[in-house]
Amino acid sequence: MPEGDTVARQCRILHDALAGAVLTACDLRVPRAATTDLLGWTVREVRPRGKHLLMRLDPPTPGPGPLTLHSHLMMDGIWHVDGTPLRSSDTSAGPRPAHTIRVALTARHHDGHETRAIAYDVKQVRLVPTADEHTLVGHLGPDLLDPDWDADPGLRERAVRNLGAEPERPIGLALLDQRLLAGIGNIYRSELCFLARIHPAVPVSAAGDLGRIVDLAHRLLRLNSDRAVRVTTGGMMGRDGDLWVYGRGGRPCRRCRARIVRGELGDPRLEGTAPRVLWFCPRCQDGSGMPGREPVHGGARARRRDR
Repeated sequence: MPEGDTVARQCRILHDALAGAVLTACDLRVPRAATTDLLGWTVREVRPRGKHLLMRLDPPTPGPGPLTLHSHLMMDGIWHVDGTPLRSSDTSAGPRPAHTIRVALTARHHDGHETRAIAYDVKQVRLVPTADEHTLVGHLGPDLLDPDWDADPGLRERAVRNLGAEPERPIGLALLDQRLLAGIGNIYRSELCFLARIHPAVPVSAAGDLGRIVDLAHRLLRLNSDRAVRVTTGGMMGRDGDLWVYGRGGRPCRRCRARIVRGELGDPRLEGTAPRVLWFCPRCQDGSGMPGREPVHGGARARRRDR
């Protein structure tokens, strides 16, 4: 899954490229929306909600109410604008075959020039009345990149309260639960636990100051929302020094030189789902003696795969 900063960045570029333009071509290559005619509709804005992209459209006058074109990048989704991929740390920017196109839009601006936006491999493409957006994203917790985050302390308070609602749940699982707070993916889950010096399998109740973790998550996502390459180390460690632990199994910890462990953490309540991979430093994030460490499985075999 993409991280929230990746989605915010792609939405911002799409908004800058399309806002105010009128659709002159629209091809939605999903069964439930394939026959929809959006010619003449105006792209009002493109906004993120957690990891979801919301393209809001206004109808020709007179016409029906506004619509929202919703999509999700999932693992491989990426948008191209005028042939340029909106590259991110989460997705490959290489060429994509035409059969993976799910949305193709052409929009004309007031000055007559046209912009073409194509979405490859995006998922959950749905078209709903804008008034019904809540049916798609209403289940999400506070968005860590909500533009009102600093002005509305209630967003932070609710995120902290949500995170602490199940004190026995491993912190590494709670951080990924978009119903609690929206925007954290597997990269930030690993990096946040490292920066907080907590083992990802310790229960939430043993994770320390949850407000500090939420503040750190907000700050990291906001700082990286303008970057094509994500950085959590401050960018002062030279080449290949962008992240602390993610994807670095078997390599020395940047802080203590112990070998980074590649492990897995699964949620026993979600039957049929595979455990998610994660990375941590066994010394900086020593969870020995803490309840909840047992669900993380690493080992020599897993470490060798990352070398």
